[in-house]
Amino acid sequence: MTQGIFITGTDTGTGKTVVAAGLVRLLARQGRRVIGLKPIASGAERTPQGLRNADALALSAASSIEVPYPVTNPYCFEPPVAPHLAAAEAGVELRVGELVRWYRQASAGAEVAIVEGAGGWRVPLHPDGFLSDLPEALGLGVILVVGLRLGCLNHARLTLEAIERTGRCPFVGWVGNRIDLGFERLDANLATLTRLLGGPPLAILPPLETPHAVAVASELGCSERLRQLAAPA
Repeated sequence: MTQGIFITGTDTGTGKTVVAAGLVRLLARQGRRVIGLKPIASGAERTPQGLRNADALALSAASSIEVPYPVTNPYCFEPPVAPHLAAAEAGVELRVGELVRWYRQASAGAEVAIVEGAGGWRVPLHPDGFLSDLPEALGLGVILVVGLRLGCLNHARLTLEAIERTGRCPFVGWVGNRIDLGFERLDANLATLTRLLGGPPLAILPPLETPHAVAVASELGCSERLRQLAAPA
């Protein structure tokens, strides 16, 4: 059975993609059959092959399993707006049942599937529901990427409460990402996050000049907890 991990964030722009792609690449280095997936993406470029989203391409490039782009990212929209708005404008319905079927088919040949969300945990779907309904329906483990900036304490705690409310998704842990070099009292805030989120971080990503999957995989590889996260049973 495929082990599935859903990557969510405290907000948009927290670094979900670099963490997700870095984790995919780390697992691929371990020789695992791992696939990175992006169910819904908005903000795409027109190419001769069709719409392509940079986050989905990064996940595909890091994967050890090669699949056609629509398998990696079945719902891709051009406008860089909230996915439910982009879907409504395109006349596309985003149904949880369809997403569940897509995930099961896309992950069938993988040992581990890393699924990157969009925005934060409770991003709406069109015409109803939330993207978080997908990991909840599948019982995926959740990693929370905390963008280390002013306001992250509230966002992180509220997100954890929402994840735990239904009891359907095990909370795997959190990764801190230093996206704001001016964030003051870093050590004190990390201590507070450790208390609010029930344990120490899986990893803290330092500021990276080129935060791509290779660099992030090296950083994540320094974490014993992450190296063992999806180790073979």
